[in-house]
Amino acid sequence: MKEKLFIDSDIILDVLMEREQFYESAAGIFDLGIAKEVNLFTTAVVLANVFYFIRKKYGIENSKELLRRLRLFINILSIEEKIVDLALNSKFGDFEDGLQYFSGKEHSIGVLITRNVRDYKEKDIPIQTADEYMKSKPEPHGTHG
Repeated sequence: MKEKLFIDSDIILDVLMEREQFYESAAGIFDLGIAKEVNLFTTAVVLANVFYFIRKKYGIENSKELLRRLRLFINILSIEEKIVDLALNSKFGDFEDGLQYFSGKEHSIGVLITRNVRDYKEKDIPIQTADEYMKSKPEPHGTHG
């Protein structure tokens, strides 16, 4: 069974906005998803946040097209009342992080990928940066760095 990765807003933004310092490892995560070596997941909340930032750079229609392409290989987890209640009653200072975390936990996510590892107070799901995750994977044969 393929590993299930939750992809947080900052990782998607690193790729779509080509943030130099973070791009390579974030793009590596997406390459794994495109190659169907892992299953990628996020929430509608994440996509709404991503759209808010990328529309300023790319415009509305181009931003929608970027998200349509992203949807070809990333799955959307639902956020039900139970998830909202868990996030509201958790140790998370950032409500959105709580929503992501408990949605991932509810849907048996293997690793939550974010740049804000310290923001995640609960640790029932491994929390890693894209760089940490990519360094934990064996180098595939026939690729060039």
